[in-house]
Amino acid sequence: MIIVLTTVAKKSNGESLAKLLIKNKLAACINIIKIENSIYKWKDKLVNSKEYLLVIKSTRPFKQIEKFIKKNHPYELAELMSFKVDGASKEYLKWMTE
Repeated sequence: MIIVLTTVAKKSNGESLAKLLIKNKLAACINIIKIENSIYKWKDKLVNSKEYLLVIKSTRPFKQIEKFIKKNHPYELAELMSFKVDGASKEYLKWMTE
């Protein structure tokens, strides 16, 4: 199991991307979390914006999810990172794989 993180500017973008990932069986569950402030430098400008974090739970390979998100993400450069999960309940993993 892996957790993939990405951010979007609008909740509606996050919901659309989440639905696409689930419909394409690339994720079992996605949480959308409001971020009050994201501060970063983009194209030589300091940006302070509100964003939404997608916490994507999947049993699929990261490369497969990465390719899909890059194709469907509204940002020019999508934040994409993954973490391997060391453990989860057997029942939850069974649900995810079904």
